[in-house]
Amino acid sequence: MLLFLKRDKSLARAFIVGLGLVIIMWMSYWADFLFITDFHKYGVLPKNIEGLRGIFFMPFIHAHNDIHHIINNSLPTLILTTLLFYSYREIAIKVFLYSWFFTGALLWIIAKNTGSYNIGMSGLIYALTAFLFTSGTFRRHLPLQGLSLFVVFIYGSLVWGIFPIKEHVSWQGHLAGLITGVVLAIIFRKDGPQRPKYQYEIEKELGIEPPDLEGEYWAKVRAFEEQQRLREEQIAASQQREQTTEIKIIYDFKPKESLDKKQQS
Repeated sequence: MLLFLKRDKSLARAFIVGLGLVIIMWMSYWADFLFITDFHKYGVLPKNIEGLRGIFFMPFIHAHNDIHHIINNSLPTLILTTLLFYSYREIAIKVFLYSWFFTGALLWIIAKNTGSYNIGMSGLIYALTAFLFTSGTFRRHLPLQGLSLFVVFIYGSLVWGIFPIKEHVSWQGHLAGLITGVVLAIIFRKDGPQRPKYQYEIEKELGIEPPDLEGEYWAKVRAFEEQQRLREEQIAASQQREQTTEIKIIYDFKPKESLDKKQQS
């Protein structure tokens, strides 16, 4: 893995971004044990003005009494962030920040205020998953479509997280992330990597009329057929002349009696 990263500097930089994000998550988790203040109060509290600050802090806060929460979010965060910054380098920062902000904001709007704070990276994970899948599908670019299938293969089961199946799980946050990712994929569909254009597409955009290859082909066919027709007519005319040509033989006919008389005289 390290050897591969050394060969591909772009992938190495993208991996460092994902790894750095995971490190910050774990440092925040560790700091939650060091300070008296409960970090979960900095999560999103829907429809509460004070809860708006959670839009910025929610992804880095995880339940300190459940280590599985942060463990389950660490690997997807590393993989999805790396894929985003590697495949969509031109727009990766925008997509990441917008996913972060709008997922939290939409959660604050659509969720009910039950007095519980929404924390964790899962909302952002859903946003990145939805963006990578939807964007790759829209662009009709083979590498990105392959990336979409890869994301579906490893994280396709996340779709069940948008339903209120498990208690103490913010399905509204998952839904907010999913909606955000799809919307961002639509907004940025013309930005970032695109499918390579064919020559005729470039000429069409530049207003260059492509050669009428089909017309040229049929013109050559018609010219060939005309030549064949003229040749057949010439052959037919030549054969007709040969058949109508008469051979005349002129000779003198003398009866036998006249010869006998001539001999007697």
